[in-house]
Amino acid sequence: MRNRFIFGIFTLGLGIILFTAMRPYFLDKGEQQNNSITRTDNTSKPLQVQNVQHPNGKIQKINMIHSNHQLVHRLNNSPAVKVINHNKKDKSHYYKNEIVVNFKTIPSQEKINQYLKDIDGTVREKHETLFMFKSNSQTANELEKYFIKNQSVEYAEPHYIFVPNEVNDTYYQSYQWNLPAIGTEGGWNLSKGSKKVKIAVVDTGVDLDHPDLARRLTTGYNAIKNNNNPDDDNGHGSHVAGIIAADTNNGVGMAGITWYNPIIPVKVMDADGTGGSFYVAKGIRWAVDHGADVINLSLGNYQTCDVLESAVDYALEKNVVVISAAGNDNTSQRSYPASYDGVLGVAAVDWDGKRADFSNFGDYVDVAAPGVDIPSTFSNGEYASLSGTSMAAPHVTALAGLIRSINPKLKNTDVVKIITRSAQPVKQQTTKSPYFGNGIINNAAALQMAAKNPK
Repeated sequence: MRNRFIFGIFTLGLGIILFTAMRPYFLDKGEQQNNSITRTDNTSKPLQVQNVQHPNGKIQKINMIHSNHQLVHRLNNSPAVKVINHNKKDKSHYYKNEIVVNFKTIPSQEKINQYLKDIDGTVREKHETLFMFKSNSQTANELEKYFIKNQSVEYAEPHYIFVPNEVNDTYYQSYQWNLPAIGTEGGWNLSKGSKKVKIAVVDTGVDLDHPDLARRLTTGYNAIKNNNNPDDDNGHGSHVAGIIAADTNNGVGMAGITWYNPIIPVKVMDADGTGGSFYVAKGIRWAVDHGADVINLSLGNYQTCDVLESAVDYALEKNVVVISAAGNDNTSQRSYPASYDGVLGVAAVDWDGKRADFSNFGDYVDVAAPGVDIPSTFSNGEYASLSGTSMAAPHVTALAGLIRSINPKLKNTDVVKIITRSAQPVKQQTTKSPYFGNGIINNAAALQMAAKNPK
């Protein structure tokens, strides 16, 4: 009896060993083992990062470059949209019969009625002194000429269209190469973030029920529908939010760069990935008024506009750090809001520290960050890997949040100086580069500098 028991135990143990050894061969092609992957940096300290997991083992492939091309094609050919050609390839868009007007004071209803009669139109939206008018018969240029003559008008301009700053998709990535590339774990030894420092993601919204994001979200805003439901119906905003704040060390999913900073989701772009300047500006102002310490803008347009610039200025005046993606057309054409004074413009690099071939360049680029094959959260509880300066910007945004967490007394200008001065020079650069700015961000060095800052 005793021999049978010993034989049984031996057989069971052998079976477990064989099953463990053979199990990888039984996995579906899309299934990945739920193990942590470790690497070491030049200090030989292990870098532990969670695998990016999909709950049912099926990997989602997102063809974002095709979607973006389709989107731009629709804008170029829509009878309701006008195109601005900056050069042979770079274009901006605005709505044909709409105008954004900012009055010095809120006009009376009597005056509004007169305006509507004169322009043969309606008020589509209004926010404090800011109005969006739509005409049934007049173009944006005609509307601009009408309103600009009015002494009570501060500015009048076309309603420009913004699109996400992403480029393409890749196959699902199982390892977050981007975290060790910027010294994330070294930075975590100094700060993992603070619940008191809020980061706003002004984008397509965020997946409010995503298992890797839900616990990190605070009350948000939908600037398009003017309600508190900024749920993401596109995926872009969820991806940006995950880079900053996916729930870290929770045994599933992926690791965010911050562990504790709340994310304020602000929806300013629709399911198709477009958003008017009125809504982007409205979203920025709402975020500022509701406690944002850092704002991420992974969106852009090649046409500057007063409504956006004034919103950015409002954020900067309120001591908010503003970070924006540089754009993805491999061009030196200035992109906005990244080009505005006081905004940190972010370019993208790959895993070799080389400039991503799509990344825009110019004197408005302040720093660079990983932006190729970046795995993160996506809409509908999914995960995906995307490339673009949209993905580079939130790395810098997360760092700004950590800096303000370790030293809350720092002004937004101090945070910008720390990020730029602590950046890793590329190829022995000694001056600011149009491709990398001051270099690739370095979380550990930046947080050390912030901790020593006396302010």
